[in-house]
Amino acid sequence: MTMIDGNLQTVRDRIATACSSAGRHVEDVTLLAVSKTFGPEVVRVAHVAGQRAFGENYIQEGLGKIAALNGLPDIEWHCIGPIQSNKTRPVAEHFDWAHTVDRLKIAERLSAQRPEGRAPLNVCIQVNIDGGLAKSGVAPHEALALARAVAALPRLRLRGLMTIPEPVPDFEAARAVHMRAKALFDQMNAQGLALDTLSMGMSADLEAAIAAGSTMVRVGTAIFGARS
Repeated sequence: MTMIDGNLQTVRDRIATACSSAGRHVEDVTLLAVSKTFGPEVVRVAHVAGQRAFGENYIQEGLGKIAALNGLPDIEWHCIGPIQSNKTRPVAEHFDWAHTVDRLKIAERLSAQRPEGRAPLNVCIQVNIDGGLAKSGVAPHEALALARAVAALPRLRLRGLMTIPEPVPDFEAARAVHMRAKALFDQMNAQGLALDTLSMGMSADLEAAIAAGSTMVRVGTAIFGARS
C-alpha cells in the first residue's frame, strides 16, 4: 500500500464517520482529490486506489495532467481555481466541472466555448459566504440572480454552490459558516433551481462541512501531503 492509498482510506473513513454523526448516507458526499503542485503520477496512484474525481486549482497545470492521463477510465476533472476571461476556453474544452463561476461574463464565455460534442459543463456558483476580503465569489444576496442567468445558458449545467470561507478556530464556528451556505442553497432550490451540489469543506474542516450539508469535499493535503 502506498502513502496515497493509506491517506485516501483515512479520508474516506473521516467522511464516513462525519456522515454517520450527521445522520447522512456516505454515498451522498463526493470526495474531490485536489492535486495542485503534484504531478500526474500521484493522480495515477490515486486513480488506481479507486479515486475518480480530481480538482485542479491552476488551469495550465491541470491541462498538463489531463493530457498526460488521457485514457484513464472514468476520470473526472474539476477546475476549482479562479477563471479569468482569457482562460475560459481551455476550461470549457477540457474540464468536466467549473466550481468558481462568480460573474455572468465568465459563464457566458464557458457556454459559448464548450464544444458541442461534449456533455454540458457542470458549473457551480462561487459564493463569498463570509465576506472574506481576499476571497473571490459573488455576494450571497446576488447569488440567486446570477444562478438563474447561468442556468439559462446552453451547454452548461448549473449544479450548485461552492464556498471557501476563511479559517475559523473550531468545529462549531466552521459549521456555523457552512450552515449559512446550506441555508442559501436551500433558499435557491425553494425558488425553483434544481441544485444538487454544495461544494464546501477541505482537509481541515470537512467534518464541519458535512455536518452542515456539504455534498462534495475538496481534499488535497490530507491525501497527497504538504505542498512544497
